[in-house]
Amino acid sequence: MTGPQRERLAAAQAELLRALLADGPVPAGFDPERVRVERRALLAKRRGIVAALRPDVAAELGDRFRPLFDAYAAGRPKEDGTRFRENAARFAEWAVAEGALPPPEPRWWQRVRRLVRQGRRAT
Repeated sequence: MTGPQRERLAAAQAELLRALLADGPVPAGFDPERVRVERRALLAKRRGIVAALRPDVAAELGDRFRPLFDAYAAGRPKEDGTRFRENAARFAEWAVAEGALPPPEPRWWQRVRRLVRQGRRAT
């Protein structure tokens, strides 16, 4: 394969990835219906992994989890090199920022540290 052929192939692959993961337009030569089906499957897989990693978030959102996650994911494809735990944490942070979830309670050691800084005794 020559250099220009590799570049064309890489550009076509990037275009297909944008269509599948970032709601980009379907590249020429691909069946739009098949791309749509695969896009939905990949989104469902990502949503399921986030629900498995953060069952607390999925449970608290209940029926709102799916549409909220889909709205979140539409503009935020999973970045290369990002672990799914980071992706799940970012979704939870986004849900808090959007007002869909209350801010998380501070952990026990954060509460103790705050009390110590205030000069109060932790009991």
